[in-house]
Amino acid sequence: MGKTMKRLSIGVSGMAVAAMLLTGCSSNSSTAASSTPKNTSSTKGTPKVSIMVGGLEKIIYLPYMLAEKLGYYKDAGVTVTLVEESAGQDAELALLAGQVDGAGGFYDHTLDLQTKGKKVEAVVTMADVPGEQLMVANRLKNKVKTLADLKGLTIGVTGLGSSTNMLASYNVVKGGNKESDYKPLPVGAGQTLIAAMQNKRIDAAVTSEPTASLLKNKHLAYTFVDMNSKEGTEKALGGRYAATSLYMTNDYVKAHPDVVQKLANAYVRTLKWMSTHTPEEIADKLPEEYYAGDKALYIQALKGQLPMFTTDGKMPSGVPENVKKILSSFKPVQNVDLSQTYTNDFVNKVQ
Repeated sequence: MGKTMKRLSIGVSGMAVAAMLLTGCSSNSSTAASSTPKNTSSTKGTPKVSIMVGGLEKIIYLPYMLAEKLGYYKDAGVTVTLVEESAGQDAELALLAGQVDGAGGFYDHTLDLQTKGKKVEAVVTMADVPGEQLMVANRLKNKVKTLADLKGLTIGVTGLGSSTNMLASYNVVKGGNKESDYKPLPVGAGQTLIAAMQNKRIDAAVTSEPTASLLKNKHLAYTFVDMNSKEGTEKALGGRYAATSLYMTNDYVKAHPDVVQKLANAYVRTLKWMSTHTPEEIADKLPEEYYAGDKALYIQALKGQLPMFTTDGKMPSGVPENVKKILSSFKPVQNVDLSQTYTNDFVNKVQ
C-alpha cells in the first residue's frame, strides 16, 4: 500500500466500530499494523468479519457497500467492517498478513498467490468481466493504433501486482511485445490517476468506472481496449474473465464455514437486488462521495457496468480456465490447481 488507507467504511449491523488502520504494506511487503484486532467469532454471538476492498468507490466493487446500505449484512447475522485501499493487491497483502478475514478483489489473485505457495479461494464471484478499460491519452491518438504500439509506454495501474497491472501486461504481450517493454506506474484510481494523465506522467491506464468516464469527460483519454462489456471482453480476452470476488484463505473457509455462508447470503441477495433495480435506484443508496461530484455521469457509467455482475454469485463454467490461459502468457500459472481457487458451495446453498 505504501500509504494510509483513504477511508474507513462501515458495514456493521447498525453499530459503530473502531477504526482499522493498515499501513506499511507495499508490493514487496506484507507487514501491517491494525488498531482493530481481527476477532472473528462463529460460535458465540454475532460473528465479526473484516474485509479489505481495493477501492470501495469503484463501481466494480459496488456490492460491498451496497450490501451494507441495504441492511443485508445485518439480516444475514454478520458484522462486517469494510476497509478501503486503492488496489486489489493491497487487499491481498492484508489478507496474507492476517490483518483482515477477506479480500474484495479480482479472482486472478487466487491463481497468482497459489504460484507463491499461498492458498486462497473465491467464495462469491460477483462479476464475470473485468469492468476495466485500457485508456490511451488523447495526445497519442495518432501514434497508438495497435497493441504493438503499447511498447515503450508508461501505463498507469492501481498498484504493482494488481489486476490492472496483469491486464496491462496481457495486452502488451498480446501485441507481440515482452512484458518488460512497458513501464507500469502505480497511480491508484480516481483523482490521482486523472492528475497523472493530466501531468503526462502516464501515457495510458487500465482503469474502471467512474474514473474512465471522468477521463473521457475531461477529454484526456479514450478507450483503446474495452474489457468493460461482455462483448469487448470476449474480443479482448477470448472469453469471460472472472473479476470482482470475495476471496479468503482456504484455511479460513474450512474453519468458519458458517460465517462464509452468511457472507454469501448477503452478497447473493445484493446481486439479485441490483439485477431488479434501476441505476438511479442503486445510486440513491450509495454515499454521495461515490459520485465524484457528478451524479448524472455516475449513473451513466453505472448503466454501462451493471451487465458485468452475476446474479447468483457463482463462478461460471469455463471461466477459471480462461483466466489461467490469460495469465499463463506472462506468469507461471500452468501448474495451478483451479479447483482450489474458487468454490460454489456456499452460493449454491443460498435460498
